[in-house]
Parts: sequence; C-alpha cells; structure tokens
Amino acid sequence: MTSTHVWPSHQPAHVEPAHVEPTRFEPTHFGDTGPDPYAAAMAHPITTVDSFTTEPFAGNPAGVCLLDHPTTVEWMQSVAAELNLAETAFAVVRDDGAHDLRWFTPTGHEVDLCGHATLATAHVLGGAARFHTRSGLLTCTLGVHGMIEMDFPARPLSKVDDPPDWAPALGVDPSAIVQVLDDGPGWGMVELASADAVRKAEPDFGAIAALRDGILVVAPGDQDGVDSVSRMFAPGVGIPEDPVTGSSFTTIGPWLAQRTGGTMFVGEQASARGGSVGMRIEGDRVVVIGRAVTVIEGTIASDPPRA
Repeated sequence: MTSTHVWPSHQPAHVEPAHVEPTRFEPTHFGDTGPDPYAAAMAHPITTVDSFTTEPFAGNPAGVCLLDHPTTVEWMQSVAAELNLAETAFAVVRDDGAHDLRWFTPTGHEVDLCGHATLATAHVLGGAARFHTRSGLLTCTLGVHGMIEMDFPARPLSKVDDPPDWAPALGVDPSAIVQVLDDGPGWGMVELASADAVRKAEPDFGAIAALRDGILVVAPGDQDGVDSVSRMFAPGVGIPEDPVTGSSFTTIGPWLAQRTGGTMFVGEQASARGGSVGMRIEGDRVVVIGRAVTVIEGTIASDPPRA
C-alpha cells in the first residue's frame, strides 16, 4: 500500500519591503556618485629619488615633479604634504631648455636652496641641467662615475661672539662646543670638538626651534678620506633631523678651506640614513658633488592649475 504525504506550503506571504534610510556608508554620503572627476586628468610624472647615495633607501629622499607650466603655490604645497618627504622639487621647463626650480617642505615652507632635491631633479633630467631659483642660476653637470656636480654659491660664515647656550638644545657637553657661527637669518652652525660628539648628540627639537629654524653641527672628520662629520637639525621648518643636507656643504666647504687651505673635500652626514658629499671650492662658489638613485616612479592624477 502506498501512502502519499502532502507537505504544507511554507512559502512566506508577500511583504512590501520597508523603506531603509541610507546608512553612513552609502555612496550618497560621500558626494557625487557620478564619474570620477580625476579620471580625465592628465598624468604628470613624479619621482622619488634618494640623493647622496649609491643605494636605495639611504641618503636623503626627495620628490621631483616635472611640469610644463607654472602652477600655484597651494597646489605645490599640497603635493609636498602628500609625499611627506623632507623636500619636493617642482621644475617647470623654459623655452631655452632650462628649468625654473622651487622646493617645498611637507609643512608648506618654501626654501631658498635645497641641495639634495636639486641633485634629485638633475638626476631625473639625465644629470645635466640649468635651474633658475631663489638662489640664482644653479648649473648641474654630469661628472665621472655617474657623479653630478652642482655649482652653488658659498654661504659666508660669521662668528657669534655671545651665543646662547646650545649645549642643552643639542644634548652635548658644554665643553664640546668650540664655536658658534652664523650663516644667515634663522640658521647657524655649531662647531664641536670631535666627530664622536656630533654622532652622540641627543637634540631637543623644541629647544632648537626656540633658538633657530635650523642648526648645523659639524666637526673635523675622524676617518681617512672624510674631512668633516655633520648633522643638521631643522625643526623650525618641520624637519627634525635632515638625512643629508646638500646646501649645508656650501657652508662646510668654506669652513674646511679656512681650516686647512685645501679646496677638495669629502663630508659625511651622520644621520640614521647617512650619506657622503663631495665639495670643491671655486672662489665664491662651492661645487657640491654626489650621486642619486631612483626609487619610485609614478604619476599625479591631479592637473596643476595654471598660476
């Protein structure tokens, strides 16, 4: 005998969907849900370069943005803040093949001279370049073994006769300070008695910023082939310790020349990343010499507005 079992229907009754208010994650809460407004933007090349080194992830990193027309300060400040490197360089090509060059820190400061970002820009352009800058015309040439030589103005030094007490700010013993020198508004140089004192300095960045925008500490070198050992602290412009400061060697070079009577030098910057910089004195100019390595290449998907 066959039995047939009829299962009851479990189909739910039709229910009208309830109206649900958009949550905070709905696209409508993030503005226009239409086409990406940046999709049609032209791609502008941007490069991260490590300067004063032959190895990636050493030396001093700089952003390099090549432009075909001048743009606004606000746009350049935004790009520099986005990259968050010590400096980002913006180079605008001129009709004669030279470039207008400007440098910005991630905190929005425009600096008068930046050696490592100039080296980085010349490297991106192939090694040889002429730049019109706040510090005048800077000429870069390609030397031997991939070295780039940058012709910079020397920065004169004057001794400070009654300096503030730099020892607590730099975290050094007062007996280690030989002299304090001035090399321009907001900037100075402290000569220490030994390279070891430079390396072991434990700076108080707040105390430094209260005294100067930036301070260079330097001592004679303690190894064969190294004429100076230095560090640069610039908390006043948003850079607690700069890895390798090319422009500082326009001060160190004349200081070494006065001490030794020589004209060719090699300096070590004893930061965590470290780097080596060549110097050649030519009258009132200092040729700063170094190599650079491309680390990142990309594009900015935001059109720079015309200035």
